[in-house]
Amino acid sequence: MVGTTLILKIAIALLMIDAIIELSFISSMVAWLHRRGGGPFEIDYEGSSYSIHGKPLHLLTNQGHTSNGASGTAFVLIGIGGFLALWLRSRIDFRSSTLSKLYYHFWMTMTVLSAMLSFDAMVYTFVITKAHRHQRIDQHVASQLQNRPYPNMVLYPLLSWTPENWYSALLKLDLVDSADRHNVSMHLAIMKAWRWNTIPLFLLGLAVAVVAVLDGLARRKLARRETRSYSPSATKGYF
Repeated sequence: MVGTTLILKIAIALLMIDAIIELSFISSMVAWLHRRGGGPFEIDYEGSSYSIHGKPLHLLTNQGHTSNGASGTAFVLIGIGGFLALWLRSRIDFRSSTLSKLYYHFWMTMTVLSAMLSFDAMVYTFVITKAHRHQRIDQHVASQLQNRPYPNMVLYPLLSWTPENWYSALLKLDLVDSADRHNVSMHLAIMKAWRWNTIPLFLLGLAVAVVAVLDGLARRKLARRETRSYSPSATKGYF
């Protein structure tokens, strides 16, 4: 039992670290999209250049919101909330405290639901990225938009794009400024990183859920043994 509790604490700590990394990646992407990610970028095309806005008209962001929600839930509710649940469980008055027991059960239930949310975020992000991965920017259309900086910007109107798919397509164009190419490449790497990081986020969340259940069952067995060894009221109501 002591062993499963220690493993549970380690798993929670690792989940919190990974969740913070995921939140950082997504926050970095969102901040950049609201700043320099909006461009405009100058593109060489057929002997001249044209300006294209840094974001398309139809930018898909729900996968980012889902991943952000999954990582936030993992960090706050499962991570911080988990250490609180284990601390309450270690108190002498835990068995007589209805509120503490209710919170502990709530937390164990949420470990499963949080892992499911992380799984949904992982699948959703990979599926939607794959669905748009072969898209290309039509330069003939883009060069005719006569784009100007805000507030007279004209966004690229064709297709729907995830941020990762859009900037991957943008890098296939001939950007005039090499600094722009470096900047886009760097932030594209961050976008790919938060997509791939949904995998360990789910796996760690699943590990926490499994170990939390096993640890809880071990505690229940111990309580039953104590009940048989001492008195009927010694551990009554542990779960």
